Amino acid sequence: MVTGELKRRVDALWTEFWQGGITNPLTVIEQITFLMYARLLDINEARDENREKRTGKSFSHRFKDDEQHLRWSQFRHLGAEEMLPVVRDEVFPHFKSTVASGSSFAEFMKDAQLMIQKPGLLVKAVNMIHELPLTEGDTKGDLYEYLLSKLTTAGINGQFRTPRHIIRLMVDMLEPKPTDVIGDPACGTGGFLVSVMEYLLETNTSPDAVIEETDPETGSVEKIYTGDLLDDDDRKHIRSEMFHGFDFDATMLRIAAMNLMLHGVDDPDIHYQDTLSTGFSEHYPAQASEGFDVILANPPFKGSLDFEDVHSGLLRQVKTKKTELLFLALILRMLKTGGRSATIVPDGVLFGSSGAHRQLRELLVDQNQLEAVISLPSGVFKPYAGVSTGILVFTKGGETKDVFFYDVQADGRSLDDKREPVAENDLPDCIARWRSRDPAQDTDRKSKAFFVSVDEIRNEGYDLSLNHYSDNSYEDLKFDSPLVILGRLNDLNQEISDDLADLRRMLG
Repeated sequence: MVTGELKRRVDALWTEFWQGGITNPLTVIEQITFLMYARLLDINEARDENREKRTGKSFSHRFKDDEQHLRWSQFRHLGAEEMLPVVRDEVFPHFKSTVASGSSFAEFMKDAQLMIQKPGLLVKAVNMIHELPLTEGDTKGDLYEYLLSKLTTAGINGQFRTPRHIIRLMVDMLEPKPTDVIGDPACGTGGFLVSVMEYLLETNTSPDAVIEETDPETGSVEKIYTGDLLDDDDRKHIRSEMFHGFDFDATMLRIAAMNLMLHGVDDPDIHYQDTLSTGFSEHYPAQASEGFDVILANPPFKGSLDFEDVHSGLLRQVKTKKTELLFLALILRMLKTGGRSATIVPDGVLFGSSGAHRQLRELLVDQNQLEAVISLPSGVFKPYAGVSTGILVFTKGGETKDVFFYDVQADGRSLDDKREPVAENDLPDCIARWRSRDPAQDTDRKSKAFFVSVDEIRNEGYDLSLNHYSDNSYEDLKFDSPLVILGRLNDLNQEISDDLADLRRMLG
């Protein structure tokens, strides 16, 4: 549990970085991640040393005899002027040697750099991080999530952090099992993978094994799920074989790997890779084709690639440069037959009129089982972006007969930039209606939940926008903001420009 006192510590640490001249939230979290890693290395070394004393069995040491001064427990006692050169010039280069440990996170640490230039800031950061509960299983994961909640700036190419409650909605809809292999081709900070871990613990804990902790300051009660129903094989699979994430942002990958490690995934399979490129299949053939039971994703929107940079197998599925369409084709390729996905897409994917948009929707409906279209309100991703989005739930292979639509008008947060908690929340009802769904009963088009037959979808040109099928009165219809409408017009203009450019190349 992240108590008020713990939040104050993290906020104070954040303020120290800000006052020390490091103001980019991503850089702050990365630097905190590096220092956490240095402390965790020492914690694990000490645990192995104690185990060696008890059992007499030796282990592979992380620190040689002449490197003991590089341990957290040693250098944290140094003065400011002594600590900075030791950490910068010796501790960080030492991270490269941890690559031998074989963990994916160690691989990402080999090019770590200390950005803290002020000796006083480093001492304060080290002292504050030393007080954080990195050895407490549940608290350390919540602590890192609280750190990540401070990422309030959008990245490039449509990258932005997916709200945790939207992620959890998608996980609850797919109901992953302890034996599944889970992937995210654009994993960012690892939020989807972490949420699956939390779901597995919650759904595999007996009532008697749930631990309740009370925040002494607020009186709020938090339930801790021990996962006592998971057997040894399940736990081994979860710790090192279940979770696979890819991204082309090395900083995000470091953060994702640390996020999963602090949530109990000892060795997550996290890789630096542009999953839309040919290199993905060359380097990770097992994952690039039919490797996953479940894929959860919020791929980058608004991106556009050159055809020569995109894997030819994806272009055979859908001829386009748009990343949101290419990622859907990629996810279908990565899933095993019978594998399922919940993927966030911009609304344009649902009704776009270009040949590529329709081609992609035909692929989902005619060659696979499109299960659900969940319409999200346009403010869900504020303050990052105001784009209107939806969630597509589909199974690779099978047959589409009826598609479940749900109109989420409120998600429990205000739909402005503040995103403060509010009473209105359709997400619990969405899950309840999904779990009790019945095409024969859910026929009221005035309701938030209803089914549409595949024949009607085909007759309507494979349009998947909820408003196209809902039977609400004119006053009840949702309208996008002018900025969203302008964005769609800009997308259409870009499509026309791309098509003209392709035509000119074809004509020489």
